[in-house]
This record gives sequence, structure tokens and C-alpha cells, in this order.
Amino acid sequence: MHRITKLVALAALLLCICAQAARTAQPEQNTTIIHCGHLIAIPGQPTQSQMTLVIVNNSIDRIISGYESPQDLNLDTSTTVIDLKDKWVVPGLIDCHTHLTGQNLPASERMRRTLQETEAHSAIDAVANAQRTISAGFTTVRNVGSGGSVGLALRDRINQGVVPGPRMFVSGPALSVTGGHGDGTNSLSPALRPQQHEHTMTADGPYEARKAVRARVREGVDLIKITATGGVLSNTAAGVDKQFFVDELESIIEAARMMGRKVAAHAHGTDGINAALRAGVDSIEHGTYIDEESIKLFKETGAYLVPTIHAGKFVEEKAKIDDYFPPAIRDKAATVGPLIQDSFARAYKAGVNIAFGTDVGVGAHGTNALEFVYMHEAGMSPEDCLISATINAATLIGVQDKIGTLEQGKYADLIALPIDPMKDVRAYQRVDFVMKDGAIYRSH
Repeated sequence: MHRITKLVALAALLLCICAQAARTAQPEQNTTIIHCGHLIAIPGQPTQSQMTLVIVNNSIDRIISGYESPQDLNLDTSTTVIDLKDKWVVPGLIDCHTHLTGQNLPASERMRRTLQETEAHSAIDAVANAQRTISAGFTTVRNVGSGGSVGLALRDRINQGVVPGPRMFVSGPALSVTGGHGDGTNSLSPALRPQQHEHTMTADGPYEARKAVRARVREGVDLIKITATGGVLSNTAAGVDKQFFVDELESIIEAARMMGRKVAAHAHGTDGINAALRAGVDSIEHGTYIDEESIKLFKETGAYLVPTIHAGKFVEEKAKIDDYFPPAIRDKAATVGPLIQDSFARAYKAGVNIAFGTDVGVGAHGTNALEFVYMHEAGMSPEDCLISATINAATLIGVQDKIGTLEQGKYADLIALPIDPMKDVRAYQRVDFVMKDGAIYRSH
């Protein structure tokens, strides 16, 4: 009893010390002033001229008309002042469809890596890809499909400040049916098939589908990615239409909702797109063969289309090169690639919600901004191009209260451009300055 009394007393003393430290400790406050020549704080609203952003630590403290100095604002003279008076400042860009842990390669090199390399190589590549992505002005991404736990590890190390990169929302391995798009063992000899962990295994039937969702949530994913249809880059001649049964889709959505996760559905074929929308997915990735029923379902459910025209252009071009793709992939690439831009145009014209996404990892990392050019070519206005990569993308992810616009209390995620993006969307390929969470990642 005496020993217990001493332990209780010691615990009480420690609590008092911690409480006193909490009361007396003054958190360090870092303040930055940015003078913006042209500011698009809320995409879709008019550009403001000669504005001052005041950033405290990682958030926007206030936005002031005119160029204010530290002395004007009664701030310490050591306050950092950044001059962007000749730039157009917009919110940090968001790409809702990336694969930072991989890169599409010619068939021979892809096979060599399959036989000789490990997840460690993917992890090292991912660090470099994350650097390219944030340097290109993309301060947030959804990483929808990555082998093993590499994507999750990259997200965590970026959040901890160990490596530079965009804020990541990670699905981990895509959920696929056996033999479907996303089954990494397709076309491999049984002797070469890796041992599958629960959170990477394919799922057949409602029971396995539910378990697969829960296994991924256990690993720490932010969302669930499913391959609702066949895909272009899976080495199997299984087409690009529906691969999950309706009861499997419904089980996935129900399990994901119960675990607080949204669902992104890779989908090319019409039947697969419409089945996924009826089941309640939050986004359709690619959407190549949308029809009038698809558009109706998009508008009824509020789901987003993430178009990935960037990937369509890439595979269309590579399909023309002998031996770049195996025959099963080459035929699909030549057919599907040219159609994605047109399907996007029809969806946009019909008023479908659009969230920016590129599928980089198919195309080259750091070239994400090409998607703006392709969307604009298909009829999207410059204002809506920016909205898709900020407000809409943040809303799809579910973080519109933190990012997507430059407003008081939101994270200080912003980029600067040398020309007006409302007049030329190629401006996004000329990023001069990148800030994420109040920290500078690029400055010319």
C-alpha cells in the first residue's frame, strides 16, 4: 500500500509539472508577409491587385488590400517579406489521381524491374517523384494505387518533414478481382507470384470485398481505390468493361462508409462506370465510355469525374512505338487513349462535377500541369480549370475547410506564376514559387 501511495504521489507531481510547462511555454511564432501583385484567392472570383498575405506558422492569418510592411502591421522587423509583386498568386494545386511510387516504362525495362527490384527501389523513386510534384506546384495529391506500404510510408515521412513532397491522401493497393485490372500477378508464372498480404490481396465475392476494405483501413489508408473495370495497362486481354459484380460493389461501398472512407473507382467501360455510380462511389477515374445514363447518374449522385486526359495522351503516343507495350496492352492503349479527352468534353458540357487528375506515373512525374492544356482544348474555361484543381479537388478529398482557397484560417498552400492563368493555362507549367504549410519549396 505504501508503494502504491508513492507511485500516485509521483504521478500527481509529474502532472503538475506538465501542466505548469504547458502554461508557461510560449510556442514559437513564425510570421511571413507576401506581397502579391495579382491574387486569385478564391478561384472563380475576380483577380485582386496589390494584396498582402500575412502567414503565421502554417496558416493564413489575414489578407489585406495594399502592400503592408511589418512596421505597418506592428510586427517584428525580423518578419520575412516575400516579393511577388510581378506574379499571379493562386492556391496550391491539387492532383486527385497520381501514382508517386511508380513510373510507366517500356516492356523490357518493366520486366527487368519486376524480376530484379524490390519495394525499396520504389520507395527511393517515390521520394524523387514527390520532389518533382511539389516543385511543379502541386501541394496536395491523392495517390490512388501503390504497391505494398510504400505510398503510406511516403505520406508519413512527408508529413513528418523528413522528405519534401505534396500533402498526400493515399489509397494503398487498389482493390481488384482475381485476374482483373490491379491484380499484380497477371501473366506471371506461378513460381514468380509474390506472397500476397491481406491488404494487397484480390477480392472475389461480397465477403472478401468487405474484408479487403477493412484490411486496407487497418493499414492506414485515407481512401479506397477499386478497379471497377478492366484497364489499359494490365497485361491481360480482358477488355476494359465491368469486372465487379453488383453485390461486390455494394459491399465495398458499405464497408468503406462504415469505416469513414471515400471510394475512387477506376472505370473505363460504360457498364462498369454506371454500376459503380449506382453503388455510390465518390469518383470515377478516367470515365472513357460515359453515356447519357452515366451523365444522369453523375448528376444524381454528385460524384466527380477525374478525367486523366494526360494518361490517355501518353498511352496513345506510346502505342505507336513497336515493343513499348506488350500486345495485350498495346491494343487497349491504341483504342482507349484517344477517347478520354472527348468523354471529358461531353461530361463538362453536361455539368458533371470535375476534379483535376492526371494519372502521372503513367505519364512523367512533374508534368501534371499539361492536364490544364488538355482540359482547355476540350472546352473548359480557364476559371473552371483552376476550380477543378482547387475547390473541386479539395471537396472531393473532403478537406475543403483546410485547402483549395486562400482564406483566413486555411493552410498556407500557394504558388506564383509569371503570367495570368486566366488568359493562358500554360502558365501552370511555369511555376516560380511554391509554398506548402507556410514553408517554401520553390523560389526563383
